[in-house]
Formats: sequence, structure tokens, C-alpha cells
Amino acid sequence: MRGRVLPSALLAAGLLSGMGGYGAAAFAGTPALPAAPAATTPAADHNEHDVMFAQMMIPHHRQAVEMSKLAESRAADARVKRLAERIEAAQAAEIQAMSGWLTAWGERVPDESAAPAHHAMPGMMSPEDMRRLEGLSGRPFDRAFLTMMIRHHEGAVTMARDELRAGAYEPARRMATSVVSSQSAEIKEMKRLLE
Repeated sequence: MRGRVLPSALLAAGLLSGMGGYGAAAFAGTPALPAAPAATTPAADHNEHDVMFAQMMIPHHRQAVEMSKLAESRAADARVKRLAERIEAAQAAEIQAMSGWLTAWGERVPDESAAPAHHAMPGMMSPEDMRRLEGLSGRPFDRAFLTMMIRHHEGAVTMARDELRAGAYEPARRMATSVVSSQSAEIKEMKRLLE
């Protein structure tokens, strides 16, 4: 549906059941999404899937940035450090872009201080996973970081493919295409580093 976002009741009733099993849990305990009025600007050319993509990918990316920042002081392999720097830079820029879309649409931007619902999105690390990663350094950190980031990237690729199947907003679809391409390439790179 182009030009407006469905009211939150319809979103909860029908949309979330088709979002790969991770949509409904992401909004447990969060305020209902307001219905956006119809608009005549290019920003109106989006649908509820685009909103869902941005609202879920932002905390997903934030966790990847958090993981990548740990590599600066903990990684032993310079290649892991360089990879982490690339991930941090790319995903921080995408967070900024998606936050801008949500603001333009009058939608909720996920709160940076809120703990992400790790069970709600594919590839998210649990709080226990993150504490374990924080406690490692050297080669054990490298191996854990690569293993976790592969899983994290695989989750992002799944979410991006969902956006490509159902989203309408062209900038979001272009970002989803980029996520599939770049993160699939990084998954291959990380698997080579693990070998």
C-alpha cells in the first residue's frame, strides 16, 4: 500500500505474522505505531514493511557497531580490526539514514538506550553473548567475533531480503540490496579468516 502507513491495529493483526517470525516480538512492550497521515511528499511513498525494516534494522546495526568497537582494543589480527572498522563505518551511516526516514515519516526511531530484543530479530546476540565477547581478547576474541558476526550478518541479510520482497520505498530497497551484497561478501571474508 503506497502513500500511507496502515493503522497500528492492522499492523499488529496481519503484517507481523508474515515477517519471518521475528516481527511481533520486536514490538512487545513498545508503544503502538501511530497512523501516519497521507502525504504528498516523496517520503510518503513507503509502506509498513519499510517502517518495520528501519525500526528493526537500526537496533540490529547498533549491536554490530557495538561489537565492532570492541575489536579496536581486543582483536589480535589486524585483518579483523580492519574488517570491524569497515563494518562500524558502513552500519553507522545506514543507522543515520534509516533514522532520517523514520523521522520524515513521523514514525518512532528506536531508542538508543533501550536494550534490543535479541530474540526478536535474526542474528542478534543475547546479552550473555555480548558479555562473553567483552571478556575476551587476542585470538579467542577474533574467533568469537568472527563467529558471532557471521551469524549477525546472516540475520541482516534475511531482514534485507524481506524488505526486497515487500518494501516500497526505493531508498530502503536500495539499502537492502546493498546489505545483501556487502554483508554476504563479508560473511565469505570472515569464513576465510576463521579457516
